[in-house]
Amino acid sequence: MSKIYLSPSAHPAIIKYLESRDGHQVILMAPIPSIEAAINTHPDLIHCRLGIGHPVFHGNPDKLSCPYPLDAIYNGCATGKYFIHNLKYTDPALLELANSEGLTLVHVPQGYGRCCCLPVTENAIITADQGILKACKKAGLIALAITSGHVRLAGYPYGFIGGAAGQVGNEILFHGDLTTHPDGHAIRQFIESFGLTCTDFSNSIRFPGLAGTPLTDIGSIIEE
Repeated sequence: MSKIYLSPSAHPAIIKYLESRDGHQVILMAPIPSIEAAINTHPDLIHCRLGIGHPVFHGNPDKLSCPYPLDAIYNGCATGKYFIHNLKYTDPALLELANSEGLTLVHVPQGYGRCCCLPVTENAIITADQGILKACKKAGLIALAITSGHVRLAGYPYGFIGGAAGQVGNEILFHGDLTTHPDGHAIRQFIESFGLTCTDFSNSIRFPGLAGTPLTDIGSIIEE
């Protein structure tokens, strides 16, 4: 059994699905009052999963505030081999843990590293952010470039692919229907090419009645 950190804004169907699988314990995030209401229950702003076989870093909510990048100090994207973030913003305690776990540091312009970047394997990511793409490819990662936007985030013009998904076991789970994204087929193929399962709301057996639901940024799905 594992813990899964999830925003209470997540659809009840995905909460039920996660709780039904192997007895996972879903922990719904309490609001962090010091950051914007639209994102103050996003788990990836306070928890950073360093990768399979590595710990989850738990940040101090008292250190988060507005505006950006003061709310992004824990929002690094870690694959188990690489740690991807704007290292000027990374909280020292998180950076120390990433170093102690032997992760290769990849500096990118983006402070919302985990929001903008979906880790697939320790060597592969998906992102629409050009700065992340350039830095990650230079570091030796395999990166699938996708179209920006097409992910909902209340209060913002759009959200990000990393915030709309997360890995649970050998499954990459999306909050929404991948077919609503112009690169949905390529995303699915990329994930499955690494032997992982790709699950989204287009699966009528697991998520009846939710086909066509837009991908929605809920601050990632983080398993511990």
